[in-house]
Parts: sequence; structure tokens; C-alpha cells
Amino acid sequence: MLITSSRMPFALAIVRKLAAEGHAVYAADDYSLSPGNHSKYLAGHFVYPSPRRDTAGFLAELERIVREHEIDVIVPAFEETFYISTQVERLSRFTKVFASPFSTLARLHDKGAFERLVTNLGLPIPETVLVTSHDELREATGRLGNYFARAAFSRGGVCCLTNTGPLAGWLEMDEVHPTPASPWLVQPFVEGETVCTYSTAHGGRVSSHLMYRIPRQRKHSTGIQFEAIDAAGSLKLIEPIVAELGYTGQISFDFLVTDNGLTFVECNPRATDGLLLMPQEELAAGLLAPRAETFVLEPGGQVQLDLAVLADGFADHLDRLPESIGDLAQVRDAGSGWHDPLPTLYSALAMCHSAGQSFREHIGQMVVMAGDMNWDGGPIDGMSEDDATLLTSLRPQPGGSS
Repeated sequence: MLITSSRMPFALAIVRKLAAEGHAVYAADDYSLSPGNHSKYLAGHFVYPSPRRDTAGFLAELERIVREHEIDVIVPAFEETFYISTQVERLSRFTKVFASPFSTLARLHDKGAFERLVTNLGLPIPETVLVTSHDELREATGRLGNYFARAAFSRGGVCCLTNTGPLAGWLEMDEVHPTPASPWLVQPFVEGETVCTYSTAHGGRVSSHLMYRIPRQRKHSTGIQFEAIDAAGSLKLIEPIVAELGYTGQISFDFLVTDNGLTFVECNPRATDGLLLMPQEELAAGLLAPRAETFVLEPGGQVQLDLAVLADGFADHLDRLPESIGDLAQVRDAGSGWHDPLPTLYSALAMCHSAGQSFREHIGQMVVMAGDMNWDGGPIDGMSEDDATLLTSLRPQPGGSS
């Protein structure tokens, strides 16, 4: 099998865990320093063109790889899945693609379309207003009082506009410029802890599922430490969505824990770091085949990204350095026990490279790390007319409740 976007920590986890279960695993990325491309558990690795900047070249190279190396299944790890999904029919002539069609993924990744889907299914989500201009943004935020706003296409907790909570003031109103092509969503600020899920699904049925909290985040956005919690309640909420869409692939949701229970925040129709908590045999079973019963992870397990915890302790939170040292001693690292040192070295090199580029170009480190494979709602080279039409149809009338 082939794991794409192997730079991601959870992609490296897929490589290791599936190889430990006896599978021949290949990895690929458009980034030569990708940690997952340097694991000793690989049968081989590849560097392909950027999915975002050279979609045609990316897909052609992907097809070459699966044909020449007789790959049984492609498992996309990050947002390259959107580019792959536009050509599922083409690639499926040579291999299985563990992903849903583009039309399904777009409805989940577009936060406005996702809110409408959840509302139509009668599931809990905060009232949402779609804005397509600066004037509409000011009107909506002024009416709500305490608010939380973000782009319809965004990720990793970055570029959030709010006047409440730890992210208040990180982004100024004048820095945000919604347009019809790039709308923003405005919601009332909801108090509550953010918790997340990670699941695998085949044909509308969840095959494996877990839920986790994030005890530590980098700059109040990207998780670097994860703890499994009771997942039964969240499974009941996501099953109707997976069934409604006939979903196949990896899928992740963010929730808020409120006085009234769980409420949806957003969906990432791909893998996330919660995968690090999944036992290797259950991950393999969940990814590769449908199951009669859903595996649900019991609460209690913890894992962290040691390099990120160390960087967080030194770079931004010196007052938390003693806590960071304690976590390094007590919480299991995602790479613990694998005796696979090269990915750690390449993780450090990649972190230094992205930090330097972020500083030079005055853009966020998350943007640097994933900007060559993100999908932010625009047309994709080679997509079908039906998929292009879908992008237009997902947009509701601006200026009102989405």
C-alpha cells in the first residue's frame, strides 16, 4: 500500500503500524525532508510533484507509482486527498483508493456546507452566518456580541477571528477580507472544551473510532499531546453523517463539550493526530476492510509529539518548561518503541526548515508545512464538469444564515 503526505506525524504512524502488521508499505510526498519517507519500515519511498501547484504531474506520478509497484491501495493522509478524489475513477483502474469522491469530501471540508448538512440531519451545531464581504463580517460580529469567525476553508486552528477566549486579538478585523469566492463563517462564541474524533469508514459504516482531548496545544491551535476519552457519545453523532454520505476513508470531527452535551464544530475528511492513539491491529483492520462491528477505543491512553513539546517549552512558554520536561518523562512519545531513528532526525530538519521559511516569508508555520497540498475551495486542474458545478452549488446566498 502507498501512504501519501508522509510528512505528517500520523502518516508515519500509519507506515509503522501497518508494516508491523505484516503489510508492505510505501510512502510518498512532494517534500524531500518528509520524515515518513525515511522510516526503516518502508518497502520504498517516492517524491512526487506538488498536488496543489502541479496537479496533473502529481496524479500522473501517482499513477506511475501504483502501476509499476503494483500498489494494492492508496491511503491519503492529508489534503492531497481532494486532488486524488477528483480522479478516483481513473486511479481505481489500477488500485483501490481509500477515499470518497470529491463531491462527498467537498461537502465536509466546506464549513458552510458542513453546517447545512449537520443541521439537515438534526444534529447539534452552533448557529452559523456566512459572510462574503467586510461589511457583512462587521454586521454579523456586531450582532452576536461574543463571536468566533473563520474561513470556510481553513485548518489547524489558524486564522481565527474572535473577541473571546485565548485567541482573542490574534487576528484583527481589518486583516480579514471575505469574498464570495472565499467566504467566512461567523458563529456565537461557545464556551466549552474542544475534543476531537478520528474514524475509518467503508461504504457508510464506521469501522474504527476514537475520541480524544488535547491537553497541550502549540499556540492554542495545533495539538501536540493527546488523551483518549469515552467515544460512545460521539460515535452516535457521526454515524448518521457517514451513513448519509456513504462515506469511505478516514474522517475526523471537532466538537465542543457544552452544558447540553457535544456540539459539532467542523469536519476534516482525512486523518488527524488522533490516529496516533489507535492500536496497530485495529488501525490496520479499520483502514483495510469493512467490519461487522465498529471498534471503539477505550479511554485512558496518552501520546505526544516529543519534538513539538520540547519546541513549545523553549520557544514560546519558558514558564511551562518544567511542565514540558515532566511531560517528556511521563507521556509516551508517538515514536516510542519503534527504534526507527531517521524520521526523528528528518522531523527536526523539517521543523527548522519550516520555521526559517515562516520567518522569512512572514507566514504561519502551518501554512509553510502544508501549503503545497492544501485545498481551499478553488477549481482543481482536470476536475470534471460535475465537480466544478458542485463547487458553485455549495455556496448559499451571501449575507444570511448558511
